Amino acid sequence: MLLYALMAIVVLSVVFSVATYNTPGNGDKEQSVKPSVASTSGSFKDLMEMTAMENTNNALQLTIYSGNFALVKEKRQAQLEEGYNNLRYSDVPTRIEPSSVILEDTGDNGISIIEQTYRYDVASRSGLLETYTGKEIMAYDTDGKQYTGTLLSYRDGLVLQTTEGVISLSETSKIEYPDSADLLTNPTLIWQLYSPISGNVEMLTSYITNGIGWDMGYVIKTDAEEKTADIEGWVNIDNNAGTSFEDATIKLMAGDINRQSAQKAYDSVRYEVPAEEAAAGSFDRESFSEYHMYTLKRQSSLPDKQSKQISLFSKDNVPVEKELVYDSWNGDRVSISLTLDNSEEEGPGVPLPAGVAKLYQPDSAGHLQFAGEDRIDHTPVGDSIRLTAGYAFDVTGEREQVEYERIGTNRYRTTNRITISNYKETNEEVVIVERLYGDWEITKSSHPYTKQDANTIEFKVEVPAEGDVEVTYTSLYNY
Repeated sequence: MLLYALMAIVVLSVVFSVATYNTPGNGDKEQSVKPSVASTSGSFKDLMEMTAMENTNNALQLTIYSGNFALVKEKRQAQLEEGYNNLRYSDVPTRIEPSSVILEDTGDNGISIIEQTYRYDVASRSGLLETYTGKEIMAYDTDGKQYTGTLLSYRDGLVLQTTEGVISLSETSKIEYPDSADLLTNPTLIWQLYSPISGNVEMLTSYITNGIGWDMGYVIKTDAEEKTADIEGWVNIDNNAGTSFEDATIKLMAGDINRQSAQKAYDSVRYEVPAEEAAAGSFDRESFSEYHMYTLKRQSSLPDKQSKQISLFSKDNVPVEKELVYDSWNGDRVSISLTLDNSEEEGPGVPLPAGVAKLYQPDSAGHLQFAGEDRIDHTPVGDSIRLTAGYAFDVTGEREQVEYERIGTNRYRTTNRITISNYKETNEEVVIVERLYGDWEITKSSHPYTKQDANTIEFKVEVPAEGDVEVTYTSLYNY
C-alpha cells in the first residue's frame, strides 16, 4: 500500500508541474522554471532603471547618523512578468549591510521575495583575471603578437596553456575575454521574487550602509572685549560609502544610537578629497524618540568620496563670558574658558549636536585670529556650554595638600591650599575648581564657594596685578 501511495504522489506532482509551467509548442506563452528578467528589454544584462517615480521629491531619502552609517530609502520602477522574476538593483554602496535590506511593494500587489543575493564581484583587471583563471583568453604582448590559451596564473605575469605549450608573458598590451555578459560594473543586489501580476510596479528599497556619516562644526567669533559672539553651526557630511547619492532628501539623526559590530565592508578605500564649497541651506528640526532629527529643506547630492558642508543655524550677538579657570587636574595651568547659555532668549536656542567649536577673536587691527577650539557634548536648550580655548600665559596655579589625618574608621580630615599667581599688569578673576569624593563636608574655608554638583565646588577669586591669592579649605569625608 505504501508503494501505491508514493506512486500516486509522484503522478500528482507531475500533473501539478505541467499545469503550472506550460511546455513549448502548446500554443501558450512559455513560462520556464528559470526566473524571467525584470527589465524592459528582458535581457539579464540590463539593469533596472536608476530613476524613481515621476515625482522625484521623495524618491531618494538618506537618514545619516553620526556613527558613520546611514539608512537609505529609494523608490524605483520594475517591469515584472506574472510568475517568477529576477530583479536587479544596481549602484548600491560597496559598504552596504546586506542583512539590513528591506524590499517593499508599495502597491500591495502581493509580490513575495524568495531569495536575495548581493554581488560585489565588480569587473576589474584583477577581478577579470581571477574570474577567467582556468578559462580561455586572448593576450597580446607589447609587440602586438596574439596568444590564445587557458589562463593558468596571473600573479607574476600571465601564464597561458596554449596549443604550442605553456608560455609566460611578463608584460601585455591588451587582454581579450570571452562573452562577459554576467560581469558587473557596480555592486548589485539581485532578488528572486514571485509576482501574481504583470506590469510596471513601484518598489521601495531600504538598507543600511556604512561609510557615510556627519558631524557638527561650530564657528564662534567673539568681539574684542569678549562680551558677545556670532555663532554659526555647520554640518559636515562625509560620503565614503562607495556610491553617489543624487538629489536626495537628507535627514540627520543627532544622538547616540546603539549598534552591534558592523558587518564586513567590501572593498572600501578612504580617499582624502577637498571639501566642496559650503552650501547655504537650513534644516527643519523635530524630536524622534529620544533623539533629534534635522531635515534639509531642499534636496542635495552627495558624490562618492567627497565631503560637503551645509549651514545648520546662525545667531549673532550671543552674550558670552570669558573666564580663567584653574582645575588641578590640568596641572599648574589656568585655562581660558568661554561660557554661554543655550537659551531661547539670548543664546542659539536650539539643541546643539556634539561637535568641535573653533574660536576666533579680532586683534588690535580688527583682523580675526584663531584663538583655540574645544569639543562640546550634545547640549539641550536651557543648558550652558563652557569651552576651553587654551591656557593663560601669565596666570598660573598650584595645589598642595597641607594636612591629611585619619580621625576614625573610614573617616578623614584634609586641608588643601591653592595658590593663584598673576604676572599681568591688570587684576584677573579666576575660577578655582575642586573635586571631592565620598560623603564630604567643608568645615572651614578662607573664601566662599558654590557647590556645582555632588563632587564639585568652585571658588571665584580676584587676583591682584603681579600678585598672588591663597585659598585654603578643610574638609571631612567618609569612604
